[in-house]
Amino acid sequence: MQSLQKQFDLSLAYPQWQGSGRHENLPRGAAAAAAVCGRYAPLVRVPLDDGNVEAAYGVRRWEAVFAQFRSAQDILARSGARRVLTAGGDCAVDVAVIDYLSGIHPGLRVIWVDAHLDANTPETSPSGNFHGMPVSAILGRAPEPMRPFLRAPLDPARFHYFGIRVGDDGDWALQRELDLKLLDPEVSIDGPVHIHFDLDALDPREFPYVAYPEGGLGIEDAIALVGRIARESDLVGLTVTEFAPADEDEAREGSKTIARLCEAALDP
Repeated sequence: MQSLQKQFDLSLAYPQWQGSGRHENLPRGAAAAAAVCGRYAPLVRVPLDDGNVEAAYGVRRWEAVFAQFRSAQDILARSGARRVLTAGGDCAVDVAVIDYLSGIHPGLRVIWVDAHLDANTPETSPSGNFHGMPVSAILGRAPEPMRPFLRAPLDPARFHYFGIRVGDDGDWALQRELDLKLLDPEVSIDGPVHIHFDLDALDPREFPYVAYPEGGLGIEDAIALVGRIARESDLVGLTVTEFAPADEDEAREGSKTIARLCEAALDP
């Protein structure tokens, strides 16, 4: 078996939970995901920040979210990593990761595997939870104080959804405005690619260890998707998010699927 270290040269443990509206089990899931990802590349941890629990700029727990974003940016910049494996945390951890990888790899493509569109903005979000806004952030609609720290927005033509089912009015409005496409399973993928994989994209009958069990993707289909992308493209990033096991038994069981996703990223 190949070593994932040939493909990823950094595992980033980014246990942010403050972006989620149902965060009780996310710290346990983030720790378990980091333990898996740390098998495959050197592990560096983004420190948690308590911050102010109040909202600002349309985002709940803004101070902690922003502080952790800046910490992640600093870690990534100092690492010099070209291929990054990330263990979240909530979905918003990928704002820093995708922004970094887009600077390292011009023309980066992003495949967003998720049951949810995650395309609200601070103005349209009904909850103010930042894990519902990362897609809009990487496409140029980040909260105002974050924008000076981000590179040029990702080209919407280089972004594709897979597995989406659920969205608010603001999500669908941005999807229509930017003409965000679904990934065509029949079309090959080339160039540098980053996969965002929210575990709630999975069918909860097979993977119930999430806070928002609204997906429909089978585990075997998910493994096949990641493997296909790894074979066809230059896979430079994989982020796994929103693992929310209720106890250690669930953490161990769910970790098996995370490990399989990581291994699929090596599929020759």
